[in-house]
Amino acid sequence: MLLAIDCGNTNTLFAVHDGKTWVAQWRSGTDSTRTADEHAVWLSQLMSLQGFKLSDITGCVISTVVPQALFNLRNLSRRYCSTEPVIVGEPGVLMDIEVRLDRPQDAGADRLVNALGARSVYQGPLIIIDSGTATTFDVIGADGAFEGGIIAPGINLSMQALHAAAAKLPRVAIAKPQRVMGKDTVSAMQSGVFWGYIDLIDGLVNRLKTEWGAPMTVVATGGVVSLFEGASRTIDHYDGDLTIRGLMEVWKLNGGSLD
Repeated sequence: MLLAIDCGNTNTLFAVHDGKTWVAQWRSGTDSTRTADEHAVWLSQLMSLQGFKLSDITGCVISTVVPQALFNLRNLSRRYCSTEPVIVGEPGVLMDIEVRLDRPQDAGADRLVNALGARSVYQGPLIIIDSGTATTFDVIGADGAFEGGIIAPGINLSMQALHAAAAKLPRVAIAKPQRVMGKDTVSAMQSGVFWGYIDLIDGLVNRLKTEWGAPMTVVATGGVVSLFEGASRTIDHYDGDLTIRGLMEVWKLNGGSLD
């Protein structure tokens, strides 16, 4: 069984593949100080509910944008799964994707993993939207190369900033309001952030398509992307498994097998 770990700034995703399909997925809040032992206690309890145990794991692949968290995640794999993990971005780890940036090293591990996951299912050129702490828009060419993209503040970050910077504005949950025009402070804030964000997505996608000059398929993923379903006019596919599919591609590229 393969354990795939995607460690983001806000949440960390743990997913288990049994050689045929993804059999379980769990999320925890990212905490770079959480030890391998603490990860193991939490993860083993959740796995037991599905009838698995940590000793069933025979391989591990990790992607993280939080360098401080890597030490403990690596030790989780070594100590409790008895396997040396494949770490995205480390020297010698194959990615099989051309990065056409001025500074190729600037492409984040999560963005390249998403590109691999998208390429395995969708035909390019593509725009991949990943909505988390930041919202990224990545362009993948018809030949599968990573061409570049856009980084914008995430929707939760925008709401937090609004509350933090304005003394009289409360902290409110993000939700799709019934109307665009708010009738009170909470609904006005929700409308501004939600519909403002939808127009940010649709506006940037349309600008990217215009600049590219050819039809593009738009794929969305990330922890809060389900909020946008039915509201965005430009997203073609909502794919919650994009990142773990990309991690599986990395695992295979580096000689991993579950046979």
